[in-house]
Order: sequence, then structure tokens, then C-alpha cells
Amino acid sequence: MAEEYVRINKYLSQCGVCSRRQADRMLDEGRVAINGVTADKGARVGEGDRVAVDGREVKREQEEILIAYHKPAGVVCTMSGKEKNNIIDAVGFSKRIYPVGRLDKDSTGLILLTNQGELMDRILRGRNYHEKEYDVVVDKPIRKEILDAMRQGVPILDTMTRPCQIKQMGEREFRIILTQGLNRQIRRMCEYFGYRVCRLKRIRIMNIELGDLREGSWRYLTTQELDRLKEMCFVCTERGDGHESIDY
Repeated sequence: MAEEYVRINKYLSQCGVCSRRQADRMLDEGRVAINGVTADKGARVGEGDRVAVDGREVKREQEEILIAYHKPAGVVCTMSGKEKNNIIDAVGFSKRIYPVGRLDKDSTGLILLTNQGELMDRILRGRNYHEKEYDVVVDKPIRKEILDAMRQGVPILDTMTRPCQIKQMGEREFRIILTQGLNRQIRRMCEYFGYRVCRLKRIRIMNIELGDLREGSWRYLTTQELDRLKEMCFVCTERGDGHESIDY
């Protein structure tokens, strides 16, 4: 059987180094080598070849897995088997994966799971200002001036939340886009103004949308979604306060 070769940009993407588009740029810049020789965009990688980026060897250790899951209320974002409602058992995936950040037990909506550690770290890195979007329902009519104040930032957890985007959707409902993930951030922001969150649902992480994915179900990301996600993760400006996202 003939040896299988993979285009170098696809190989780097599968290793979790970058998106294919970014790989092409790195190749144009002469930053990628195969077996010690600078590679071009037409190069292919086979078993036993040594690939290095900026002099550092990279390897494709395992099949790349990244899925989107619609978490129901009651599922806990932990890998511990001691928790009977842990997310790993709830998803029931056949291979080892782990959640990218968290979504609290009472909340529902989109969460990603992967086996790619470096990609997970970059998604969660607070200074990258990656967007996460939520639908929120509170216990009483919410006034416009409260939403205006939330947009500017709220003092919680000994810090001030970043300015955010908010759109009122109904008398007690609004949609909010955050670029950080402090512990139970949205619930604490609402509590600061005397509101209690009745329903919290995450509908988007960066370019990945929950869409019509049924609660309790999961799907693989499309090639286009994954490539765009990697491009957003690996081509970013260092900004902000360095808070790590915890996704509540």
C-alpha cells in the first residue's frame, strides 16, 4: 500500500498549530521546514517526516476532534466520573475529549469539546477578546438604563467587567456579547442591579453558532468553521488585562 502524504498546510492545521490560511502565510515567510529543508506551499508530509515551525518540531499526535454540544441544564462541565451528571458521560463520545471552558450547571447552550490542548488554550485566553453570545431572561422587567450601565462595565469579583454589547429582546429578555468569562459573570452582573437570572443560554462562541442543534445533541464542526476558528485563535493581537476565560 502506497504511503499517504498530506499537504503541509493541512498537516499544520491537524497538529493544532494554525489554520490552513495562516500556514500558507508561514510557508511564504520561510518559517516551516520538513526534514531540515525550508518547505513551500506545495510540499507534502509523509510518515517519518520531521516538521518544524520556527525551529520547533511539531507532531500530529492524534486524530483532531472538535465538536459543538448543546448542553442541557443539570449537566456539569467536569471530566470527573465522581459527578454523575458530568459532561463527558452526557456527550458519550467514543474517544477522550475535554470541554473548552465551562458553562454552569443551571445554564444551557453551546460548549465546545476537543482533544487539542493548544487550540483550547487559545480559545480560552482572555486577552484575545474572543466573543461569546448569550440569551438571558431575568425575573422582572429590565429597564433601559440598567442595560446601558451593564454595557459600560460592572464592578464584580474585585474588578470591572469589560464593556460589552447588549440588545434588549423583550420586557425581561436581553442578548449580551462578552469578551471575557469571569466566574458566573452574567449572573453576578444582573445581581449587582437587583435582578435574578431565570434562564441563561449561550448561542455562540466566536464564529461557532448553536443554531438549531437540539438540546443534548452534538455535531462535528465543519471544515470551514474549524479553519475560521483557528484563524481567529492564531492570528490575534495581544490586548487587555490577561484574565483567563472560564465561560460562565
